Amino acid sequence: MRRVAVTGIGAVSPNGIGRERFWKASLAGQSGVRRISRFDASCFVVQIAGQVPDEFDETRYVAPKDRPHVSRAVPLAVAAAAEALEDSGIDAAAMDRDRLRLIGVIIGSGGGSQDFSEEQYRLYYTGRQKQCSVYTIPSGTIGTLASEVSMRFGFRGLSHIVSTGCTSSTDAIGYAFRTIQAGALDTIVAGGVDAPIAPLVVRGFQLMRIMTSRWNHAPERASRPFSRDRDGFVLAEGAWFFILEELERARARGAPIYGEIAGYASTCDAYHRVRLEECGEEPARAIGLALEEARIPPPEVQYINYHGTSTELNDRVETRAVKLAFGPHAASLPGSALKSLIGHPQGACGAAGIAATLLAMRDGLAPPTINLEESDPECDLDYIPGAARRLAIEHAVANCIAFGSKNSAVVLRRV
Repeated sequence: MRRVAVTGIGAVSPNGIGRERFWKASLAGQSGVRRISRFDASCFVVQIAGQVPDEFDETRYVAPKDRPHVSRAVPLAVAAAAEALEDSGIDAAAMDRDRLRLIGVIIGSGGGSQDFSEEQYRLYYTGRQKQCSVYTIPSGTIGTLASEVSMRFGFRGLSHIVSTGCTSSTDAIGYAFRTIQAGALDTIVAGGVDAPIAPLVVRGFQLMRIMTSRWNHAPERASRPFSRDRDGFVLAEGAWFFILEELERARARGAPIYGEIAGYASTCDAYHRVRLEECGEEPARAIGLALEEARIPPPEVQYINYHGTSTELNDRVETRAVKLAFGPHAASLPGSALKSLIGHPQGACGAAGIAATLLAMRDGLAPPTINLEESDPECDLDYIPGAARRLAIEHAVANCIAFGSKNSAVVLRRV
């Protein structure tokens, strides 16, 4: 079976544009949560989000004439993909058609083009039909995100979207891993993007009462995974992309290797549209199956990147699942919740966690979980509270949980 390496990382994050800025801010415990500026949120109960800084220049990635016809997710995705390709040393412009046919794109996204569709509906129902985009239908579909990235770089291999809720990008990376493993392609641009900061989306989550509404005055303190006083997640946007390659090909061309994807698994609780099954057995099984594929015993894992949404039930169940998956080792297994720093970027969150895990593996430094001032008594593991920690990581798990009872886990190995 072919081995799969990660040779490039790109990031457009609420706490930093670009891979190294994202990573530096994460290690420093700098939050990217701020007051919403993408629309007037003054009449909303929730007025904060993990929003990519306004300095992000969309016109570098989408021409001004095209920008009204695509969602916010498109420039975010193209920017992250471009950085990952440059990092990996891949120049698509120098490739012939035959080589471009061997490179695919697999993107995970929970909402895709929600903001774009929402704006077109608004224009239509306010009687401004002539201002609607001629691309309302094609650009409003979630599949357009993969198409836009493929077209931007000319990649002619498969071009797929995975949309499984919050596990979308973890599953996209898992499917890319499987595709290269099976020999169908040798290189895939894989990752996650979501841009859900739009009025109807915020209003919908607000109605579900699963977003925090207590921290409009102090946004950076709002996302509080595993904390006793957590009361909901913080919506966020962003994109995190990777170049996945067959390991020997990557070595032959001297590519930088951040790590190896050693295992992947997905399970379903088959329980409820939004609630988790309290026992935690299925997310634990996903972790166990991924470790089994990687042939890594649980005690040999040095780090876990938690899903850690900052919702009461999710954090409690995830803690329970980790205890089931790792047994006695769970008590001494360090892990961190990236959402404390960036909020919850929906379907892109798994990719964000994998990026942080690979960079932690590279530098021997694990990012902190911020705002964890007093743990929930039922969340009693080592979440690396407050400050980054020096940590030698050979094997790590990135965990993810989604609406609809979905669970996914990726195992990463240092090369």
